Amino acid sequence: MSAWKQFLASDIIVTPFTVNKGFTFTPGTSSGQFAYLGYTSSVSGEIIDKDAVGINRFIGTKGNYFTTSSLTGQTTSSLAGSVSSSLATFTQYNQTLVYSSVKQLYYSNYLSSSTGDNVSQPYIFPGSNTSGDVLLGEVQSPLYDNFLQSTLTPTRFIPTSSGAQIGVISIPSKLFGEYIVPGSLIIKSGSDVLIDDKQGNIIISGSGLNYGNVIYPQGMVILTNSASYSAGGSGAGGFLYGSAIYGVAIYGAVSIPGISGFISGPITCSFSSSMTIYETQYKCTIRENEFNATLNPSAQKSGSLLTVNSSLFYQRGDGTLNDNVTGSYFSPYVTTVGLYDEAQNLLAIGKLSQPLPTSDTTDTTILINLDM
Repeated sequence: MSAWKQFLASDIIVTPFTVNKGFTFTPGTSSGQFAYLGYTSSVSGEIIDKDAVGINRFIGTKGNYFTTSSLTGQTTSSLAGSVSSSLATFTQYNQTLVYSSVKQLYYSNYLSSSTGDNVSQPYIFPGSNTSGDVLLGEVQSPLYDNFLQSTLTPTRFIPTSSGAQIGVISIPSKLFGEYIVPGSLIIKSGSDVLIDDKQGNIIISGSGLNYGNVIYPQGMVILTNSASYSAGGSGAGGFLYGSAIYGVAIYGAVSIPGISGFISGPITCSFSSSMTIYETQYKCTIRENEFNATLNPSAQKSGSLLTVNSSLFYQRGDGTLNDNVTGSYFSPYVTTVGLYDEAQNLLAIGKLSQPLPTSDTTDTTILINLDM
């Protein structure tokens, strides 16, 4: 039989903690291909996991949307034969729209300086009505929210000349959770390796040269090949900020790879996801004067068995207990703790590893930890 006790606010402690999980994906060899999470039946091809998700890759090109029709993004599965074709079709996007969206969201304040610009905007002193407004001049302020991820001055660059291209690797939230763990991103294309510096910058491993940016809370990896522009005149040609020269540049002994290898060729993408889990601890305290008597009907003297449709049921007596449970040495045992809501609906059950006797001399505390 069960005994009830109301929790107090001081008996419940909610503690958040962050958990991480590492992922490694190997997209296919064609442009934009990505790997899936999800499987199909080996017999009939029936989809088992309908929530399959994957990593997509895009090319962004600066140009005129009305005159440029080039599309980007994956439309066929890179895991031939293992994923249903219905899962392998994803929307493609115009390359100019990809470039424009990335530029506005993440680089709108970094068009002439890699460390950030303030944009001149008109300042108006409002009057009592529109005719009373007075134009006072210009103020310098950021134009858009560029999703800055720390208080440190970020390094951001996007090429702005006609035909300039960028690469975008989009990781869905079902994979990265709340954010990509800073310092966990590794992208490999052949012998070329890109890593993040924990501050949102993508750098060429072993060189320290900036190659793009990662937006941790949004799963966006943006490749701008900025190393080709920032490397300077020695071997890199002294490219001007925003020029459209891409490909492989040499800076000292460091080979600067082009973007196409990471977007159109086979790569391996590794990262760790992050998710906050809330652990609730319930402190169940049994005072020394509580729960020292049994409520089990079989312990009553006048109880009896009742036969109903060939089944035996124990019929409760008048409450008089048997002699063996009324002595001073008798102690009930606790085997199970149930958590109920205010309507007395059972929500969770906690089983003890072994029966726990109650004490009539000291308090007994049972801790229940519930992760959600």
